[in-house]
Amino acid sequence: MPSIEFRQIVKQYGAVTVLENLDLTVEEGEFLVLLGPSGCGKTTLLNLLAGLLDVTAGQILIDGADVTDLDPKDRGLAMVFQSYALYPTKTVRGNLKFGLVAQHLPRAEVEARIDWVARLLRIEPLLDRKPSQLSGGQRQRVAIGRALVKKVGLFLFDEPLSNLDAKLRTEMRLEIKKLHNELKQTVVYVTHDQIEAMTMATRIAIMDRGVIQQIGSPDDVYDTPANLFVARFIGSPQMNILDAVLKIDGDAVTALHVPTATTIALSDYPFTSRPAHGMAVAIGLRPEHFATGDGSGTRPAAVFNLPMLSTEKTGSDATVFLTAADQLMAARIDPSSVAQLKLGQTVPMSFPRSKLNVFDARTGLRM
Repeated sequence: MPSIEFRQIVKQYGAVTVLENLDLTVEEGEFLVLLGPSGCGKTTLLNLLAGLLDVTAGQILIDGADVTDLDPKDRGLAMVFQSYALYPTKTVRGNLKFGLVAQHLPRAEVEARIDWVARLLRIEPLLDRKPSQLSGGQRQRVAIGRALVKKVGLFLFDEPLSNLDAKLRTEMRLEIKKLHNELKQTVVYVTHDQIEAMTMATRIAIMDRGVIQQIGSPDDVYDTPANLFVARFIGSPQMNILDAVLKIDGDAVTALHVPTATTIALSDYPFTSRPAHGMAVAIGLRPEHFATGDGSGTRPAAVFNLPMLSTEKTGSDATVFLTAADQLMAARIDPSSVAQLKLGQTVPMSFPRSKLNVFDARTGLRM
């Protein structure tokens, strides 16, 4: 399966620079997800790879060969779009066959590929239907099938599940991941949905304003976000970020959250460089890492005693929202304990030392 390399990619529209000096390598057989908010440049990068847009500067290499100026049909890839892009007057079989006929393949080879894809995607009963007779999930399967029949090693997906309802999105996530596990092709997948990224990717490249903020496995970007943007973007509810001031006394390092007068122990935190006394920092606390109570016997990093503003219960999960001076702080709790809490009640919540995230408040970078 092919590898991909973006070298110093620049994409400009007049005076507007969408991508600037972007470098990225996609390994052979990898499922790489480009993740970020709308307007971050992820779809632009995918379209540059597909050849649907021209590069302003830089190079794109597929398997070591420079494809920067090649037509899309000569790049050895297939693409699945958000809008399905099926021919409405053709049957499912006709849609699957269209690209193959253009390649002037023998009829027997064309039929063999269609039969293979139909079995793989379980769309055999649909081959004689037209797109208007299909559900959204079925149309998406056909769109994926139309890419698979080309039997190329590189597949591009541009937000293919955004038009589906929640149940179908879950089903199609499993289908696409299963296909990757079976076929081992290289996949570049664009989405703004972090659930899709976390559940499907081998690596995630998180983008903002045309810049890759962090690239790593789903666990890497979730557990050790490189900066405040990644910390806030990954996770639902998002990571709590508290502004604090560092206090250093010999080997003891603490951070004081002034609005709540809460001290956070940081002596065990793996700082990348020696922190400075009085430095402004941002402390990141994932909601699921809180525990109710004062953490007696566990040496917590901090214990927060804060009034409860509201709760959200979603069956197997529950989140309590606490008032930390001028901001809300979310903490996941056991759903069975929600009934014991009252609005305005002060709730003690402890946080473990091993799950802390500390960022430089000035640069936003992880410390």
